Amino acid sequence: MLDDLERRIIHYLQDDLPQTVRPFAVLAEKIGIREEELIEKIKLLKEQGILRRFGGNLNHQLAGFKANAMVAWYAPEDKIDEIGPLMATFKEVSHCYQRRIQGKWRYNLFTMVHGKSKKDCQDIARRIAEKTGIKDYVFLLTLKEYKKTSPKYF
Repeated sequence: MLDDLERRIIHYLQDDLPQTVRPFAVLAEKIGIREEELIEKIKLLKEQGILRRFGGNLNHQLAGFKANAMVAWYAPEDKIDEIGPLMATFKEVSHCYQRRIQGKWRYNLFTMVHGKSKKDCQDIARRIAEKTGIKDYVFLLTLKEYKKTSPKYF
């Protein structure tokens, strides 16, 4: 599906971009192509749906967002396709997933919320509950982060 050049491009895009005025020129040199060719290939991979998105990551802790929590929700099966996208509209939600109910764990929707404090995160969860009408949820505050990286494919 991917040729060798596309694999090399994705390999370099998985990591942080070089901190320079022209990061794509640096990457293109490492890959062995011109900067313009690299940019065109990235656009093509995006158009083909191979790259879903391309953007920068904010160091949320340095920006003052010191707290985050996973909130696990129980939503009726017939309402998930309505409620999940509604939860995802909150700007404080970075991830929103549906998962299968397993054993005694009854929760089937999950949101990751970010705030400046535990209270901020709790308030966000309360606002989501009010907007969606879902009152059955578990608030799981992050105590310590051991790893946070993007997946590496090549």
